[in-house]
Amino acid sequence: MRSDVRLALPSKGRLQQPTLDFLARCGFEVKPSATRSYIGSIPALPEVTVLFQRPRDIIVSVAGGGVDLGITGYDVIAEAAAEQVHVVHDALGFGKCRLVLAIPEHWQAQTMGELAAAARALPHPLRVVTKYPNLTRAFLHEHRVEPFVLVDAEGSLEVVPEIGYADVIVDIAETGATLQQNRLRVPEGGVILHTQASLVANCQSLRRPEVVKVAIELLEYIEAHQRADGYFMIWANMRGESLEAVGRTITERTTLGGLQGPTIAPIYPNPQSAAANPGAQWFAVNIVVGRHALTEAIEQLRAIGGSGVVVTPTTYIFEEQPSRVAALRTFCQSLG
Repeated sequence: MRSDVRLALPSKGRLQQPTLDFLARCGFEVKPSATRSYIGSIPALPEVTVLFQRPRDIIVSVAGGGVDLGITGYDVIAEAAAEQVHVVHDALGFGKCRLVLAIPEHWQAQTMGELAAAARALPHPLRVVTKYPNLTRAFLHEHRVEPFVLVDAEGSLEVVPEIGYADVIVDIAETGATLQQNRLRVPEGGVILHTQASLVANCQSLRRPEVVKVAIELLEYIEAHQRADGYFMIWANMRGESLEAVGRTITERTTLGGLQGPTIAPIYPNPQSAAANPGAQWFAVNIVVGRHALTEAIEQLRAIGGSGVVVTPTTYIFEEQPSRVAALRTFCQSLG
């Protein structure tokens, strides 16, 4: 049995660089091999072997057990619907887009119901080109768009209706600009799936303690980084009679609550400070605020005598146990 833990990452496409950037921000910088382009490592996780694969191949490898963990798009995961794949984290926060059905802009249909009526009036089955046959088939049946035939194709699908060998497309759209450029539009109700990058694991691999350990460590840092995104740590110095007096001033004269409340600690004065301000007692105030409240927080601290204000972005905010970590532990226990 293998002793390493294999993590598959996208080797190309819209998720490739964002995945590497995201992992680096979470503290897991990926180092490509100098000799083999499809292999890499993560210094912070020495037991992990990184494999670079196409996003669609990642879900196949994870489902087959050749890879223990993988990051790929939720659209690929939903299309595969593999029994041996467990979704560990379905919202990593990047690679966001939609899987949509798009029709030529000159068609009269404005809703999926009208498209269903239009499809029945065609002299031939509605020809739908897509790389997502399972999701597309289920979506068309759900909206009673019948009869239809699925057309397989590679490359850019947006040009297919204009070429003429398909009527509509089902494909990924980020902003919708490419659809508009090719004179396509999404009818009301035509969004099949909202997708983004997700972390998955092979169910049997989660019976191995070393895989569970890596999965939990990834989850802990990912969740902590996502929680910290957009928050700032503020330090300020304040004079006061006592720690309690400074605490009352902050809670009664400002709206600065922080996460659970401001942290206040006495400052050991250096000789120069003590000489310049004989008898003064100084305290350090520390709070965490969101970006939207940063300017107001600085102004409020200044208004009550805060000085030497220092602001720095937060990298991680750890909880006692993130909900996804708890869910993963529960799932692993259910495996026996």
